[in-house]
Amino acid sequence: MTTETTLSPWRQKIEDAVTHSKVQSVLILLIILNAVMMGLETSEYMREHYSTLLQVADEVILGIFVIEIIALLLARGFAFFKDGWAVFDFIVIAIALVPASGPFAVLRALRVLRVLRLATKVPSLHKVVSGLLAAIPGLGSVSAVMGLIFYVSGVLATNLFAKDFPDTFGTLALSLYTLFQVMTGDGWSDSVARPIMEVFPYAWIFFVIFILISTFVILNLFIAVIVDASNDEEEGKARAERDALRDRLDEVLIEVREIKQRLKD
Repeated sequence: MTTETTLSPWRQKIEDAVTHSKVQSVLILLIILNAVMMGLETSEYMREHYSTLLQVADEVILGIFVIEIIALLLARGFAFFKDGWAVFDFIVIAIALVPASGPFAVLRALRVLRVLRLATKVPSLHKVVSGLLAAIPGLGSVSAVMGLIFYVSGVLATNLFAKDFPDTFGTLALSLYTLFQVMTGDGWSDSVARPIMEVFPYAWIFFVIFILISTFVILNLFIAVIVDASNDEEEGKARAERDALRDRLDEVLIEVREIKQRLKD
């Protein structure tokens, strides 16, 4: 976040006004209200009787969001685009300003992305999303392991069951889809496993092992990576705050020594 040492006085006043807790609380309420309004617009009854009111309210709220972004741009200048969350807000509001007609009609549905701005306003949501983003490299490794497990299991299942059950394991693609259904627990026992066990009595061994690995082990790995990344990010922030405080303390000590020296002289 931009600090007082990097902003001129008038820019700092704008920054303080926009980031004031009361202003942010109002913006959070407007985001929630806007989300409720977009939900109401999906109702045919609300569109028939209150479409004008909903449209005017939506434009007013959007205007307030635009003013917020412009104010932050004036306050921070190019530093605004160094903040990833600020850039996200900018993109979401910019999409809302594109005329939703002709080839851009699909962008009207993307107005709902404004709800995601809660992640930039509510500290608890911000913390969770930051943890998820920090976990992406680790999740990539876990996903690669999961992909290998699926591929090996898919090839094995195709070789074992394709001849007798072509609808579910006839090709590698069908096998992977069926195994995904098994992993999610969507009727895997009655519609997948039991029919196969009538022909292959020991097929339960394959399905039990696959479920234990794919559902329980891999899922716990995902959770562990996310929690570990969140903890590392919090530790990094705490370490940065301690370093900043230590640097400030060193500066104060240097100033005190200079004052003592002047008094001694």
